[in-house]
Amino acid sequence: MHTCRSGKRCYLSFELAEEALIGAHVAYSYVNGSGPIGVYQCDECSHYHLTSQGAMNKRLEQMINNGEIRKQKEAQQWEGKWKKR
Repeated sequence: MHTCRSGKRCYLSFELAEEALIGAHVAYSYVNGSGPIGVYQCDECSHYHLTSQGAMNKRLEQMINNGEIRKQKEAQQWEGKWKKR
């Protein structure tokens, strides 16, 4: 994975960046007002980056509101416990 001059990771498509955004919310415990909440296309490199500014990504918002992020976090935790055996 390469980075932009801005230092941010580059994603080749909106869909890949959106998956990374959702994956970050599953993997990490962000407190309200922190962490990435959206995806944008960079004017400098034309790739997509994650951002903590602006409106929340609709898919992420829906997954938070319907409990899907929480379910995926729980599944990941159980998976980690089973791998330790």
